[in-house]
Amino acid sequence: MRSTTRRRILVTGGAGFLGSHLCERLLGEGNEVICADNFYTGCKENIAHLLPDPYFEVVRHDICFPLYVEVDEIYNLACPASPVHYQFDPVQTTKVSVHGSINMLGLAKRVKARILQASTSEVYGDPSVHPQMETYWGNVNPIGPRSCYDEGKRCAETLFFDYRRQHKLRIKVARIFNTYGPRMHPEDGRVVSTFIMQALRNDDITVYGEGRQTRCFCYVDELIDGLVRLMNTGDEITGPLNLGNPVEFTILELAEKIIELTGSKSRIVFRPLPQDDPRQRMPDISVAKKILNWEPAVSLEEGLEKTIAYLRGVDIQYQDSLISAGGKG
Repeated sequence: MRSTTRRRILVTGGAGFLGSHLCERLLGEGNEVICADNFYTGCKENIAHLLPDPYFEVVRHDICFPLYVEVDEIYNLACPASPVHYQFDPVQTTKVSVHGSINMLGLAKRVKARILQASTSEVYGDPSVHPQMETYWGNVNPIGPRSCYDEGKRCAETLFFDYRRQHKLRIKVARIFNTYGPRMHPEDGRVVSTFIMQALRNDDITVYGEGRQTRCFCYVDELIDGLVRLMNTGDEITGPLNLGNPVEFTILELAEKIIELTGSKSRIVFRPLPQDDPRQRMPDISVAKKILNWEPAVSLEEGLEKTIAYLRGVDIQYQDSLISAGGKG
């Protein structure tokens, strides 16, 4: 007989960077977890340690198609989240955000589940307001190379709130700012993982523009804690809610810190700034502080040390595999 206290929770994109940490957290709290992933950007290594748990289930599935399961809660994290991945097939990226959201909202409606959308700070575009608060409508290019992700996520938010207005669905929307930590894909093109891999290999670290554009970096465990806290709020709390670390760094400062922590011999080289790259990105987390009693505490240096240790292990495994295959490191 199924436990009446154990929640059954679906995590789409559950084999990804954020999804795998979320699955781990939810299992640790005594829930049943269904991980749905098509493994486009997620990988089995991220969830391999969870497979022996009898309350963990993996379903290979693309949420652009309907999924029929019985669950109490849905965390919708499925979507390529780095420029390298979401620009590879931009039409499919938009489909994941739009069709995928429709399918997950339809599922939530059918089984009367609470559903959380992992939205993004990219909905603010290249902001003219700093820091960004949830009431800011954004400054997004609707036809640029990043638009498949930015506008896809904006449309997903629209769908979530329309389903609430039209069908009384219990929704939550989190706007996630830059997050980093163990299980980042080493070749996903995100600034933290890219700089670390370049530093570990003593390659040139490529900084775009003059490196004066700013970002804020939230350690993954703290971001996951924010998502869970948001899901566990009352039905009157919908968001959108900013989740991120409000401590601001320039990209050049990040590169210099990673060189220092890795002991790398890398040089910093500068390249032209990509189109629509935001100049500033910093969350106003006043609402999260008030509603969730949530505020990041892990310093950038502490979080980077853990991330570097993880990616150093990944790089060693990669080099070893090349050697065993007769290739070059």
